[in-house]
Amino acid sequence: MGTSWWRSPAVVVLVTTALIGTGAPATDVAVPVSTADVRDTTSTTAHGALPGAPVGALFTGGRHFCTASVVGSPGGDLVLTAAHCLPAGAPQDLYFAPGFHDGVAPFGMWQVTAVHVPAGWAAGADQDLDFAFLTVRQAGNPRPVQDLTGAETLGVDRGSTHDIVLTGYPDGADSPVICPGRTTRFGAHQQRVACPGFPDGTSGGPWLTAVDPATGNGTVVGVIGGYQQGGDTPDVSYSAAFDQDIQDTYDAAVR
Repeated sequence: MGTSWWRSPAVVVLVTTALIGTGAPATDVAVPVSTADVRDTTSTTAHGALPGAPVGALFTGGRHFCTASVVGSPGGDLVLTAAHCLPAGAPQDLYFAPGFHDGVAPFGMWQVTAVHVPAGWAAGADQDLDFAFLTVRQAGNPRPVQDLTGAETLGVDRGSTHDIVLTGYPDGADSPVICPGRTTRFGAHQQRVACPGFPDGTSGGPWLTAVDPATGNGTVVGVIGGYQQGGDTPDVSYSAAFDQDIQDTYDAAVR
């Protein structure tokens, strides 16, 4: 349910790029969403001040096209999304806006400086490996994104049946859609959930279990992707299973 852009023959892909220009300031940045007007709001930078802040939108060319979320890491700079969301070549114009809502990026825009995907995805876009980690940085800001937004916990080998909260940013929308649902197994290495209203743009949206009602943060056990790149209907979404393959990809990303 996002645009399939990126392929590479590398074994475990690590693409790096220097920060371009001066980047975005560490205060609120209003960004265009389709034809929406640019808007400003009061900056929020305290950890946990914005419930669900680790979840945000991926942008390129000034418009968002997929969803991602901050996951806990030693460097505090790691974001999780679907592998099929990623653009061709080095991510020269790829940004993450955590907590994006009402057309506003409350923590500013964070440039993607490295991409990490599983070997099987790099070799042949294996739908059972449709997940990726992104390293992000904000020019002029010495603090990592996790310090500002908090982070989701990566859940590995947790099974395929969960009560979850699903979040995603439809193309052209200036706020996310959110749905509670119950996941089920789909084949040997996939899981599915019935949640209405998740069209293109919601790919990479996290499947959160054990959500803290105070912060909105939880354990991510899937992302919209996998089978049919997340599904061919907005009412049923899929995810590749989070097993040893995602753990290996995470370990490579944090080295």
